[in-house]
Amino acid sequence: MTAQQFLLKTALACALGSAAAGAWAQAPVMDLKQVYQAALEQDASIRASRAAADSGRERLPQARAGLMPQVSASAGRNSNNLDTTAPNILGTPVTTNDQYFSDNRTVQLRQPLMNMQRWYQFQQAKSVVEEVEANLDREFQNLVVRVASAYFESLMADEQLDLVLAQKKTYTALVDAANKGFAAGSGTRTDIDDAQSRLDMATAQELEARQNQDLARRQLQLLVNQPVAQIAKLNVAALQLSAPMPANLDEWTRKAELASPEMKALQARLDAARREVSKAQAGHLPTLDAVAQWSNSGSENTTRVNSRYENKSIGLQLNIPLYSGGYVNSTIRQAVAEQTRAEESLEALRRDLGVRVHKEYRGVSEGVMRVKALEQAARSAEQMMKSTQMSLKAGSRTQLDVLNAQQQYTLALRDLATARFVYLLSNVRLASLVGDDAMDSVEKVNASLILR
Repeated sequence: MTAQQFLLKTALACALGSAAAGAWAQAPVMDLKQVYQAALEQDASIRASRAAADSGRERLPQARAGLMPQVSASAGRNSNNLDTTAPNILGTPVTTNDQYFSDNRTVQLRQPLMNMQRWYQFQQAKSVVEEVEANLDREFQNLVVRVASAYFESLMADEQLDLVLAQKKTYTALVDAANKGFAAGSGTRTDIDDAQSRLDMATAQELEARQNQDLARRQLQLLVNQPVAQIAKLNVAALQLSAPMPANLDEWTRKAELASPEMKALQARLDAARREVSKAQAGHLPTLDAVAQWSNSGSENTTRVNSRYENKSIGLQLNIPLYSGGYVNSTIRQAVAEQTRAEESLEALRRDLGVRVHKEYRGVSEGVMRVKALEQAARSAEQMMKSTQMSLKAGSRTQLDVLNAQQQYTLALRDLATARFVYLLSNVRLASLVGDDAMDSVEKVNASLILR
């Protein structure tokens, strides 16, 4: 690349950057709370979960209906063409034809008095609704984590691009200084090549950083179903680093086992499986119904043509199962196996939940120490970079030393930014695992952002 080409490319990039910066400054800024609220309304997964919850809640009134009175009514009217053959007084068969209408109307009321299968089905429906509500709560908690992950990934992509652009600006100045030094006879060709190679690498990293920024922003837009031009950045001065309270991993694990939506959902599923066993066993038990019926019919049989009947009855109906071909015993064995599966799934989740709580607990507690350590490392790297630049002017350091110091400082800033975002995300994930209020988690993180 010639010097003229380089200058033309630099001027074009600056012009495009200025135009983009102007459009960026005019775009509305969304913070984490606004993104989360938009996702609550627009995220397709949450809307599907709400619909699934609405569907699951209907299991309870459906099961309750099995214990309520059942009223039915029927009516019918028929046209009859009756041929009757009978011997006359002389013994000769004679056929007569009658054409008439018959009708019937019936109203029946049936009230279950003793039906254990329907009772256990009603109790099981309560557990099913509890599972549905817990699953919906779990989706809300997952949404917080998904939104926070996408938000911090977008912030990290922005931070990465800013670092690359700053690094590129520094390398450009170093290339210019190396060229001037070489022209003045105080530098070497190696200094120019080193600085130019770093600049070329920074240009490639800029392209990658812009691609990552675009992808991260699109993932965020997917959650809110609208364009997201700008998001609030991290306010380092407002970021409060604090270890988890209480500072006891066992307490957090117990809290997760009691309040985690995942645990609640599987516990409700286990309760429903136990009710299923009881319901299957009730297949051996008799049922008792109270039945009241009114019927009115006309010409209902061939011997009473043109006659009307009105019948009112009330009584009890007992049904005793004697043999069903082994069906009931099979359903019992099936229900017991499902109960065992639910118990083992609950135990597996309990163990896995303990591991995840331990991971996020350490992510918060050790994240505090890591952020503080990296803050000190960034300060040291900055001081080393300044000292190296001063030493270069004094002639005791080379241009390569300055480039290496600049690279080390940039890496320290990148690692520091990553550590801060990981710390915040671990806080959100830990709160989600123990079932804390989702909006409270968002509010706490939002306090660490630059709100406009």
